[in-house]
Amino acid sequence: MAFDSPFGDDTADETRTVIMRATYEALTKHGYENLTIQRIGEEFPKSKSLIYQHYDGKDAVLVELLEFLLDHLESQMAQPPTTDAHASLRTVLDFVLATDLDAERSELTNVMVELRGQAPHNEVFRTYFTENDRGFRRDLAGIVERGIEEGAYRPVDPEAVAEFVLTVMSGGTVRRATTDDAADIAAVRRELDAYLRGRVLADGVEP
Repeated sequence: MAFDSPFGDDTADETRTVIMRATYEALTKHGYENLTIQRIGEEFPKSKSLIYQHYDGKDAVLVELLEFLLDHLESQMAQPPTTDAHASLRTVLDFVLATDLDAERSELTNVMVELRGQAPHNEVFRTYFTENDRGFRRDLAGIVERGIEEGAYRPVDPEAVAEFVLTVMSGGTVRRATTDDAADIAAVRRELDAYLRGRVLADGVEP
């Protein structure tokens, strides 16, 4: 499945989408440290005063950009071929640990990793990423609980499995975005499948 632009039709005139596009373009050009409302306004085809009407400052714009991009990422994930839990988990892993990201998705991933990197010193982003990770971990744990109920998974601790899987996915994403010697995502996926086979899957279930 091709990865679509998060901003859709270039002719879209919805104010929020236009501000998100301007913020994204300014961020990719200047980076977080050099990003200002002025620079967002340089990419915004309407009056800069509209940005101030909607947001108190650049961090408020960027938190909404994160939500906007995450919604788009979720919309790009293929639906599992069946309703069973393990098919749902495989769909998540196939998407997050895809080995061949196109330029659009690579750039989007870089933006999100850059903003996550502000979290140690920025309470707004730290709170945002904490809540986002909790939600993702909760969803993964829910999949594991369903898998146990369906007999596809052993009676493991869903929270512990979800924490491990989330940490592996997050580490692969960050390394891919922040190093020239990026993680071998295919190798990471093979080892994750080995973990699932040895620790989680019931006998006879393929990873």
